[in-house]
Amino acid sequence: MSAVVADWLGAACLVAGGLLSLAAGIGVLRFPDVLARMHAATKPQVLGVLLLLLGLALRLRSPADLGMIGLVALFQLATAPVAAQMIGRAAYRSGRTDPDLLDTDELAGR
Repeated sequence: MSAVVADWLGAACLVAGGLLSLAAGIGVLRFPDVLARMHAATKPQVLGVLLLLLGLALRLRSPADLGMIGLVALFQLATAPVAAQMIGRAAYRSGRTDPDLLDTDELAGR
């Protein structure tokens, strides 16, 4: 892949990642309840960060930079689901979720 094509793909990934992260931020502000906000904070934000990292990798191309970008991506993929799980469980335990919006309440007996 030529450097010009890699630069253009990197720029496209940076713009797409920025737009997805912006959409996640707007969703956190606009969605009505905790579970919807949690969804907005994790799903598009993780993909946005991964696209930003891919764009950086396509632009930087140095082995040291690629290793660091890989570590950041790995930690992002490892921590975002755990954080969403903890936020959802804390919201449920504190009574901040609407039981009518849940399809199945698997924690009701606990």
